[in-house]
Amino acid sequence: MAESLVFSIAQGVLGKIASPAFQKAVEIYSAADQIQELKNTVDAITAVLLDAEEQQAKNHGLQLWLRRLRDVLYDAKDVLDEVECEALRKQVISQYGGIKEKVHRSFSFSNSVIFRAKISHKIKEIRETLSKIFTEKKQFDLTVRSVDNDVANMRTQVTTYSFINELDVVGRDADKQKILEKLMQPDEKNLSVIPIVGIGGLGKMTLAKLVYNDNNVKEQFELRLWVCVPKDFDLKKTINEIINNATGQSLSNLNIQQSQTILRNTIKDKKFLLVLDDVWSSDRGRLEELKALLTEGASGSKILVTTRNSEVASIMRTYPVHNLKGLCHEDSMALVKKWAFDEKEKQPRPELLDIGNDIVKKCQGVPLLVKAVGSLLYTNNEERYWAHIRDSEIWKLIEKKFDILPVLKLSYDHLPSHLKRCFATFSLFPRGSELDSHMLIRLWMALGFISSTSEGLALEDVGVDYIKVLWKRSLIQEVEESGSMLNFKMHDLVYSLATIVAQDDCSLVGLDTAEIVEGVCHVSFSSTSLEEILNFDGVPPFLRKPTSKRLRAIYFQFNVDDGVITREFARTCISKCNHLRYLDLADGNFEELPSSICNLKQLRSLFLGRNKRLKKLPNTICELQSLLVLYLNRCLELGELPKKMERLISLRRLYVTTKQKSLQESGIQYLENLRFLGLAECQNLEVLFEGTCRLLCLRELEIRDCGRPISLPFVELIALEYFNIDNCKLMLEKENNSISFSNLRTLAITRFEQVMELLQCLDKSAYTLKSFSVQDCPSFMAVPEWLLNHAHLRIIHLIRCPNLSSMPQGVQSLIALKELWVNHCNELSKRCQPTTGEDWPKIAHIPRIELDLKQVQWIED
Repeated sequence: MAESLVFSIAQGVLGKIASPAFQKAVEIYSAADQIQELKNTVDAITAVLLDAEEQQAKNHGLQLWLRRLRDVLYDAKDVLDEVECEALRKQVISQYGGIKEKVHRSFSFSNSVIFRAKISHKIKEIRETLSKIFTEKKQFDLTVRSVDNDVANMRTQVTTYSFINELDVVGRDADKQKILEKLMQPDEKNLSVIPIVGIGGLGKMTLAKLVYNDNNVKEQFELRLWVCVPKDFDLKKTINEIINNATGQSLSNLNIQQSQTILRNTIKDKKFLLVLDDVWSSDRGRLEELKALLTEGASGSKILVTTRNSEVASIMRTYPVHNLKGLCHEDSMALVKKWAFDEKEKQPRPELLDIGNDIVKKCQGVPLLVKAVGSLLYTNNEERYWAHIRDSEIWKLIEKKFDILPVLKLSYDHLPSHLKRCFATFSLFPRGSELDSHMLIRLWMALGFISSTSEGLALEDVGVDYIKVLWKRSLIQEVEESGSMLNFKMHDLVYSLATIVAQDDCSLVGLDTAEIVEGVCHVSFSSTSLEEILNFDGVPPFLRKPTSKRLRAIYFQFNVDDGVITREFARTCISKCNHLRYLDLADGNFEELPSSICNLKQLRSLFLGRNKRLKKLPNTICELQSLLVLYLNRCLELGELPKKMERLISLRRLYVTTKQKSLQESGIQYLENLRFLGLAECQNLEVLFEGTCRLLCLRELEIRDCGRPISLPFVELIALEYFNIDNCKLMLEKENNSISFSNLRTLAITRFEQVMELLQCLDKSAYTLKSFSVQDCPSFMAVPEWLLNHAHLRIIHLIRCPNLSSMPQGVQSLIALKELWVNHCNELSKRCQPTTGEDWPKIAHIPRIELDLKQVQWIED
C-alpha cells in the first residue's frame, strides 16, 4: 500500500532541504530558522517510519496514521517547492525585469516581506501538525531504527550493465529445442497454435523470446509479430497491435471492421509467426474470432501463445501444450550465482554458498524468484544478512499458496528510499507495455524524485543509473539500448507489486471516472477514446471533485481521440489542480492555451505536442520558472513562440514546431540550462538565431522535416553530444566549413542531400564518436576516412544508401566497434557477404553484423 512510501516521501523532504538550490532560496527569504525547525521535526518522525511501515500491514490504526502523515509531508514538499519557485522568479525579475510593471511591483521589498510572513505561517502550521502526529506514535509502540543500519554494507555493482541476452538464460535449451521442432515442422494448415503454459515467473516469455529471435525462425517466417495481449482481451486493441507490429501504423481512430480488413490484407498469403504473450482471457468467442481473422496467412503460419491459464491453451491449441516446468536445482544454483556474486569472484565463499543453496530450494525453480533473490543477496555479502533472507517468514506463503509476490516485495523493501518512489510510478503504465528511459526520467524529474549528489552529474544521467539499479534488482527486464535511450518491460508480477505499493498514491483513471480516492497524487488515463462514453462534456468528472486538488501528475498512456483534451479540459486541470508538476495535454483540441497556466507555479513538465489547432501560446507561460520540459512538436498551426522565453531559466528540454522564419526574438538562445532542442516540421524556419548564444549545456540537437535551408550556430554548440538531422537542408557556408565538435558522441543522418558536405565539415571534430548512422541517403558515396580516427566508435549503421560501394581499408583498426548494419546498400551489401564478399575481411572482426536485415554474425559481449 502507499503507506509504504511515507519513508521515501520524508526522505524526499529532507533531501529537498539539503539541496544547494533550496539553500540559496532560503538565504533570499531569510527562512533558515523555520526550515531548520521543520527539518528537525521531520528527522524525528523519520526515525520511526521504517518500523511503522513494517508493522502497518497488521494494524489498521497505524495505516491511518501513516496516511495522515503522508498528506502532511506532501504539504511540506509543496511549501518548500513554493519557496524555491519564488526565488527563481525573483532571480528572473532581477535579471530581465518584469513582463509587465505590475509584475515588477509584486517583487518589491514590501511584497517580499509579505511572502516571507506567509511562508513562515505555512511552515509553522505544518510543523505543529507534524508534532501532533509524532506525539500520537506512542500508541503504536514504534522503535527507532537508524537509516544507516538498513543500508550498512550495501554493495553496488561496479561492473558494466550488460543487456538481456541468451547468456543470461539458464536451463531452457531443451524447452527451446522442443518449441523449435514444432515451429519448423511442415504444416499444410493455414494456421497452427502452440501454447506454452506455466505459472507466473517461470520464464514463458523468455522462452518465447529465445525462439522468436532464433536465426532459423527468422529464415522460416516472412513476418514475425509480437503482441502483449491486454488482460481483458480487447479484440480491437489486439488487432491494432498486430497491425502496428507488422507495419508501424497506428490505427487507433479506425473502427473494428476497418481494422479487421487491414489485418487480413497485412498478413494475406504471408507465412507468419505471431507470439501472443500473456493471454489471460478464456473467452472462447473472442479467441476463436481472432483465430479466424488470422487464417488469411500462407500455409505453415504459426501462433505461439504464452499463458498461465490451461483453459486458454485448450481453446486455442492445435499442437500439444508445452507445460513449462521449474528449473532443476543445479540450474537454479547456476542462475543465483550469476546474480548474487560478483563476476570477479572466482570462488564464492562456502558459507554463503551453503545459505544460497537453502534459499534456492525455497524458490522452487522459479527463475524470476531466483534472479530477484540473487539480486537482493548481491547487495550485502554479510553472512547474517543472507541468513536473515533465508529465514524470512515470507517463504511460508510460497509453501502454502505458492504466492510469489511477497518474495518479490523483499526486493522492493530493500530498495533505497528514493527508488521506492520511482518504482511506484510503474503502476501508471499499461500492463505489459514497453517503457523508455527518456519518458520515465522526465516524469521522475518533474516529481522531484531525482537528485544529483555528485557535482556536475546531470539529473538525466542519474535517472539512467536509477533504471540500471532497478534492472540489477530484477524489477525490470528485457532492457535494450537504443542510442541514449533504454527500453524495457516489467514482468506481470512486478507490475502487480507496483500497483500494490502505490495504490493510494497512483491511480489509473478513465474519461468517465467519477471520483478518485482522497490523497491520490498521480493519475494515468488508461482509456483515451470517446467511443464507449456517453455525455462526455469535455472534462472527466473526477477532475471537478475536491479530491483532484492534490494531483501532481496527469498522464495519458496513449494518443487520444480528437475532442478529448479540450480547452475546458485544460482550463479545469489548471484551475483545480494547482499543485501539478507534470501535465500531459498532448493531442489537444484547442486553439489557445489558457493564460492562467502561469498559476501552476510548480509545473515542471508540460506536453502540448500534436495539437492540430493550437495557434498561440500565452506570454504568461514565460512565468513558469520551474519548467524543465516543454513539448510543442507537431503543433502545425502554431504561429510563433512567446518573445521572452529566456525567462524559463530552468528549461532543459524544448521540442518545437512553429511557422516562424527565425527564433531570434523568442530568446531560446539564452536558455543556459537547455540540454535538448528539437525542431520538427518548421516549414518556414531559415535562421535558428544569430549573434549571442548561451546554449553552453546543449547536449542534443534534433532537426526533422524542415522545408527550407536552416542556418545553425554550429560554432557555439560546444557541449553537443548527439546530432540528429532528418529530411532537412542546412546552410553550410564558409563559416561552417570546419565544424569542430569536441564532445560529439552520436551522429545520425537521414534523408539528407548534403550528407557528403556535412561530413566534410566535421573532419576536424574531436575523435569522440561512439555511434555513426546514415539512412536513406542516395548522395552518400563514401564512408569518410576521418571516421577511422574515432577509436571509441561502437556502432555503424548504413541503411538504404544505394551508391555506397565499399568500406574503407582501415576498418580493422576500430577495435571498439561492436555492431555494423549494412541494409539494402546494393553493391556494399554484396561486398560484405560472409567469406565471399570482398569487404568481409575488413569487417569480420566485428562481433555483431546485420546484413540486409539478417544477423550474419551475432556474438553478445
